Amino acid sequence: MNLRCQSCGAELVVAPELRTTVCPYCAAPSVVERPPSLDRPAPTFTLGFALTHQAAGERVKHWLRTRNPWSHSGLKRASLQEVRGVYVPAWLYSALAHSEYSASIGENYTETETYTTTENGKTVTKTRTVVRTEWRSLRGEHAEYVPDVLVTASRGLENAELRALEPFDLRLLARYQPALVAGWVAEEPSLSRDECLNRAREEALGRVGQRLEAFMPGDSHRELRHQTRLEAESLEVCLVPVWVLAARYAPDKPPLRVVVNGQSGEVHGKVPLSWVKVLLTVLGVVALGVLLYVLLGRGGRS
Repeated sequence: MNLRCQSCGAELVVAPELRTTVCPYCAAPSVVERPPSLDRPAPTFTLGFALTHQAAGERVKHWLRTRNPWSHSGLKRASLQEVRGVYVPAWLYSALAHSEYSASIGENYTETETYTTTENGKTVTKTRTVVRTEWRSLRGEHAEYVPDVLVTASRGLENAELRALEPFDLRLLARYQPALVAGWVAEEPSLSRDECLNRAREEALGRVGQRLEAFMPGDSHRELRHQTRLEAESLEVCLVPVWVLAARYAPDKPPLRVVVNGQSGEVHGKVPLSWVKVLLTVLGVVALGVLLYVLLGRGGRS
């Protein structure tokens, strides 16, 4: 898409997956206002960055330093200047959940039982207290509001990565305005609305199941089942702040990606192992074992 810089008049080309750009001639930020569509609606909310670039770099640096000793040594060459702030699109889902459930509820009670045992070659009778469980069927209905289910709308940031960064403080959501994201990288939704809606519903049903687990009375329960219908669904796009480091630590390997919650500083990533280090460690342990065996063997013969 072509965009005219409002500051110097230069004609800029904006990638279709982005909402923002910075003019290379005058450094003026611009925001693309594309016509909304079903899969690419205009954002409703924005969460601002609370973590500075320097603070995010320090979090990433500490995170890399505290990984296991078998991490690839090429990670030390990662430039923290490449940490970039991105407004990632996500769908914010809420719904009213009505559930019909059934379960077996266990109530514990104690009994004194008599048993025989052998002591000093003789059979003796003793008593002991045992805990038993009485099981009863339970059926009922449960209704609750499931708010603030957040699922990624970006093919660049997987939903598992977004969940690892949660929670975001959604109390600080602001109505989207172009000025809030000007100067930042802001991404358009690249996953379809239906795909994200199905994922959000799955997460909402998972939350309902967890609430029902905690809601069950008695000392224990089993065979909990529920049928839940979701009503009054709400699904809106919000932009969440994420710092991203994509570091290529080896020419023949895919880049390492570390992501940081732009509010809380929570860090997530998968550190590649150096199999050379792993092999050297194993060989070192084996060599140490052989050395100890030889030394102990000599000591025994002397």
